[in-house]
Amino acid sequence: MSILNRSLYISCINSYIDPLKPVDKAIITHAHADHARAGHKNILATQDTINIMKIRYGEKCATNFQALAYGTPIFINNIKITLYPAGHILGSAQILLEDKKERVLVTGDYKTVEDDTVQNFQLVETDTLITEATFGLPIFKHPNPNDEIKKLIKSVKYNNSICHLVGVYALGKAQRVINLLRKNNYDEVIYIHGALEKISKYYSSRNINLGRLVKINMKNINDTKGKIVLAPPSALKDKWARKLAPAKMCMASGWMTVKQRAKQRLIELPLVISDHADWFELTSTISNSNASKVWITHGREDALKYWCLKNNIQAEALSLYGRDEED
Repeated sequence: MSILNRSLYISCINSYIDPLKPVDKAIITHAHADHARAGHKNILATQDTINIMKIRYGEKCATNFQALAYGTPIFINNIKITLYPAGHILGSAQILLEDKKERVLVTGDYKTVEDDTVQNFQLVETDTLITEATFGLPIFKHPNPNDEIKKLIKSVKYNNSICHLVGVYALGKAQRVINLLRKNNYDEVIYIHGALEKISKYYSSRNINLGRLVKINMKNINDTKGKIVLAPPSALKDKWARKLAPAKMCMASGWMTVKQRAKQRLIELPLVISDHADWFELTSTISNSNASKVWITHGREDALKYWCLKNNIQAEALSLYGRDEED
């Protein structure tokens, strides 16, 4: 019998990994809403994940919190639990479960490319690897994010009579895009939607370079000409966006590889910047982990399962309900 079942439940310690409904004991990989929910009694996670959950859901979003540092194991009922960086967002973790018989690694969501706004991915060897497959098709090969951000900077330079409104998710993607702009010598003030403010302040408190950010309000909304404005994707079609100076619609997402998706969203400047592993990161992680068995939680499951079987690795799709396909 495995340490973990196909619902990511660890029966011998009565704990779930990233449960969608309130439970007695939850181990949380990261603070995105499709993995971290309010209402659990006991939560085990990294300190950053706990802090971000409290920002998003309130100080009392769980009864008890236990922070676990990366690489520092704890033992519960003869199960060894160790967290390792997943490289997805700040505080994201892979969860390694060990007993005398096996090692099981739950990656959560992850990416393996370097990123100054996260604790970078650490490869861990395991017997069973539990992986996402958001971009689990060979067509997905994410470009260098610096090259993508330079497209935005160039567009701002040559279209300075309008603002550039960039759709970004509030946790992780927004801060990564801002940091990439700063790394590529964009020193201007960046305007942000109010939904991005609290998380961005937290990232700044963790010494992540975001530079000068200004929240959009009715007093400065007309000052955005020639500037970059970041907002959640849902705000791009909202009446809020129509109050800005004439805007060029942009989106930062791994899905911008798919031209039809950009066209459907009326995106004029697609930026392929992803916080998830692409096909080549997924397959190399599986290979280098030396796993003999792979469980695929969500995403493009069939293609990754086929690749595993073709490479003599046992594989099955869990098709977990409730995992978000956005990036």
